[in-house]
Amino acid sequence: MAKSWKLAGKAKATARRLGGMTTTGEARAEGLTGPWWWARWRSAVLDGTLALVSAVECGAEGVPFARDAGIPVAAGVVFGVLAGSTLLLRRMWPIAVVLVSIAISPAQMGFLLTVVGLYTLAASELPRRIIAALAGMSLLGTLVVTFVRAQQDMTRGEVSNLGDWFVPFISITASLGVTAPPLLLGLYVGARRRLMESLRERADSLERELQLLAERAEERAEWARNEERTRIAREMHDVVAHRVSLMVVHAAALQAVARKDPEKAVKNAVLVGDMGRQALTELREMLGVLRSGDGGAGRREGASVPLAAVGAAAAVAAAASRAVADEEGAVGEGPCLSELDELIGQSAAAGMVVDLSVEGEARAYAPEVEQTAYRVVQEALTNVHKHAAGAKTHVRLAHRVSEIAMQVENEPPPEVSSASSARLPSGGNGLVGMRERVVGLGGVFVSGPTDAGGFRVSAVIPAS
Repeated sequence: MAKSWKLAGKAKATARRLGGMTTTGEARAEGLTGPWWWARWRSAVLDGTLALVSAVECGAEGVPFARDAGIPVAAGVVFGVLAGSTLLLRRMWPIAVVLVSIAISPAQMGFLLTVVGLYTLAASELPRRIIAALAGMSLLGTLVVTFVRAQQDMTRGEVSNLGDWFVPFISITASLGVTAPPLLLGLYVGARRRLMESLRERADSLERELQLLAERAEERAEWARNEERTRIAREMHDVVAHRVSLMVVHAAALQAVARKDPEKAVKNAVLVGDMGRQALTELREMLGVLRSGDGGAGRREGASVPLAAVGAAAAVAAAASRAVADEEGAVGEGPCLSELDELIGQSAAAGMVVDLSVEGEARAYAPEVEQTAYRVVQEALTNVHKHAAGAKTHVRLAHRVSEIAMQVENEPPPEVSSASSARLPSGGNGLVGMRERVVGLGGVFVSGPTDAGGFRVSAVIPAS
């Protein structure tokens, strides 16, 4: 029991620590506080700043473009500002930004627009073939524009003629320098972002699984605690009910014969004292087992440690079962079938006529089997004392090949005088406890009144 509480506590503490290191999808969704399509305000500010710089750059580059194209300078500036401002949409429509940068590349404007657009496109979740196609178009456009410009500069004499190799070299170098770095950086950032998202989703899934396993472990521990409480209550009932019932019967007999037969009264008083001491001894043994265990410490630790789950929550359930089995074995060192004669002798001393018959060859059984068989006979005799005082009782025990059977049947109770009768209280737990014991070992339990007016209790328990 204590082991199951400790393991369940450790499981939930681990899940609590893991939960502190991860962020669930709902928490991330609640963190999206930015305007429009931006997840955060700082992203909106960054894109706005980049768009402003790009608009200023394209607007400035629109002046020479307007002069070369023979259009008003204001029109060229407005065209450049509008083209550069499209960078504001890079997170929402990265394809549109790249297409705009390709479209204005012949006007020799939009350097920042091209670089940032390619980076955003490569880092996005778009299919690779679309990214490759747009990157190829941007590379080709930049290559053509650079080649034409370098050729014009050499024709005008602005650049010294270094040979036929210079124009292709500078064109390829410039186009690769503009497109390759942002493209590669975007691919890296996108891959890293997808990896982090995958790890975060796996962490969320693991956290949910741990919480589920921890809840199951907690339920298993609670089940184990309830089973232990039921077992202890059943054991206490079996120990106390029989002894106290006999004590009450002897006390009633003592009251009846105190004046008429002092010697018999003294004998009954001695029997009452012996039975009281036996009941106290058995109670001390049981309480000693409970005190010697660490169940209380385990319960306190289980209450102080936050309950949630660990990947070994399945072991918690198994440990709970083993813990219950261990404590069953510790307390299970109780009565056995060899003590039936003494048990029946005590009932006979209380005035009950008991007939014991044994069939088959007696042999040793597992401790829990012998204890259960003993308790069934004990509780059945206790019920006879309570409800059919003075009735003749037949106890039959049969040793079979693979099972042991027992039957306790009493005849109808005789008419008794009020002076000798003792009405004993009944909590209604005796038959329930016997059934739980027998069924728990895989046996069969039947009880009920007989046609003759008596009562019969029968049980069959597997030998192993």
